[in-house]
Amino acid sequence: MKNILVVFLFFSISVKAQNPISETCKIANSEMKNAERRINLEINSNTQNYDITYHKLEFNVDPAVYFISGKITTTYTALSNMNSLTFDLSNALTVSSVKINNTYLAFTQNTNELIITLPATQLTGNQATVEVVYSGAPPQNGFFAFTSTTHGPSNTPVIYTLSEPYGARDWWPCKQDLNDKINNIDVYITAPSQYVSVSNGVEPEAPVINGNLKTTHFRHNYPIPAYLICMAVTNYSIINQTGGAAPNEYPIINYIYPESDTTSVRAQLLQTPLILNYFSTLLENYPFANEKYGHAQFGWGGGMEHTTVSFMQNFSRGLIAHEMAHQWFGDKITCGTWKDIWLNEGFATYLASMIIENFDGQSAFTTEKANMIGNITSSAGGAVYLTDAEALSVNRIFDYRLTYHKAAMVLHMLRFKLGDTIFFQGLRNYLADTNLAFRYAVTTNLKSHLEAVYGTNLTEFFNDWVYNQGYPIYSISVQNTTAGQAQITVNQTTSHPSVPFFEMPVPIRLLGANGQSQDVIVNNTVNGEQFNVSVAFTVTGVQFDPTKNIISRMSVATLNNESVNIDTDIKIYPNPSSKSISISIPENIEIENAVIYSVLGQKIMETKSEKFWDISSFSSGIHFLVIQTNKGMKQFKFVKE
Repeated sequence: MKNILVVFLFFSISVKAQNPISETCKIANSEMKNAERRINLEINSNTQNYDITYHKLEFNVDPAVYFISGKITTTYTALSNMNSLTFDLSNALTVSSVKINNTYLAFTQNTNELIITLPATQLTGNQATVEVVYSGAPPQNGFFAFTSTTHGPSNTPVIYTLSEPYGARDWWPCKQDLNDKINNIDVYITAPSQYVSVSNGVEPEAPVINGNLKTTHFRHNYPIPAYLICMAVTNYSIINQTGGAAPNEYPIINYIYPESDTTSVRAQLLQTPLILNYFSTLLENYPFANEKYGHAQFGWGGGMEHTTVSFMQNFSRGLIAHEMAHQWFGDKITCGTWKDIWLNEGFATYLASMIIENFDGQSAFTTEKANMIGNITSSAGGAVYLTDAEALSVNRIFDYRLTYHKAAMVLHMLRFKLGDTIFFQGLRNYLADTNLAFRYAVTTNLKSHLEAVYGTNLTEFFNDWVYNQGYPIYSISVQNTTAGQAQITVNQTTSHPSVPFFEMPVPIRLLGANGQSQDVIVNNTVNGEQFNVSVAFTVTGVQFDPTKNIISRMSVATLNNESVNIDTDIKIYPNPSSKSISISIPENIEIENAVIYSVLGQKIMETKSEKFWDISSFSSGIHFLVIQTNKGMKQFKFVKE
């Protein structure tokens, strides 16, 4: 924010959103799951001294039995001299052996760690391959990353995984910090032969049947973080589609519960290639086009964007679009810390809303934005970017009001501020950056790419809308001046003290008596700013932000054809006061409503047309009076002695 002098009048209002919440909250609940509210989230310093380049993951499971056994072969490079190697692994799982080059190694297990003693000091830059054999019943608390349940009228067994954010260690030995992507993986799933197995990537050969067991091999040749590696096993039906355009087509493989293989679900799945084509045209080609895209049905009430195969509870268009968008934002480029989770979820939510914009039209898009704004402003505070303390809470990481809806609307406001050409070119440059592609990014990486195309510093915007809290409350007055001219006056208060003023382009619609309409955008940088605009008709009405481009609440826009300035002509007295307060107001201004709030934003009193208020019973301290008049809104701060 610029260091400008403004008169700051603050009040905090907490009310429930009046608009319905979109499907996003269901997605958030799925991604959040029923994890512990607070978790040991500090970077594991014991896993920072090596870089993983390859995993061979061999899993043995039976969907009817809550148990896993496996062998994980990991190739890694020492980043410093090493005498031991540490993996993240729940102590609910038991390691039976560890070896390097057929040499068995000593190891210990403690709380959520496997510590392996190396046979000799491994020097910086040297590579080694270690094999870990383990088994056990994954923990059924914490992250619920490994689930064994049933589906359908026959209660068919199913196993599926969902590791975000910290659950991978609950079912296999890994390194799950957001600092190391595995270059490529091979996954072998051995399960009873009547079942179909699913994982990331493609099947390089047909499954191998050995007696009553079947081993299915998946290969994924793109860098991937541990939390996006997945597995699902049940009696799936397979519905095949094709994505892309010749000669660069790729398979879309849908793994569906047989009871869900209906005409209506197949109709929903027809949206998948259409959405893929739209995102590929808007951004860049599907990042994993050399392999596949697909869905695997599972039991959580939403979806999870596992790379190349999104796990889905249903196949609504909004859910398909959200999880698919993650393949660009979350899977190709992954948030570098959980404080930056909005780079995953905000983009997925916003791109899903753009499907509404482009498939259903602007009116439906405006309704979707209004719903998100209603949810965002249901509380006065809350930032998109997490604090260190907030990043310890899974509930806060996946807070749908802030991480999903506010982040999505912040992206829309960036698009509104920069314009489509600059905004989407900035996104394409961000996705193409070789330092970020198939790696990790933080908020400043996105900011830098948008600034490079925009040519102007965006620090003010990011400070206000990403790092700090709240939203603006506008009071806009329009007055006809000379023929063909109107004057617009913009005043603003804010919902949270972390931002005393939001600099934004403000959209206003001017209306005429004969159905005329003119949209103007004024670049509001200070309180009380006035703008003279040319209008081809006499203004008889005014609307604030009719297509919902700004996060705001309780903003008002009024027509003022009389020479009255409510910011100077209305006064409160006495102030301070111990007994009562009154309003001095011109005769041609009418009070329509008045509300008094405590400094905490609690509503104390509400009246209609009164100009006098008894405050003798109020507690001492600062209070706020907000009046709505026929000429606009006015706010006062007063002190009860």
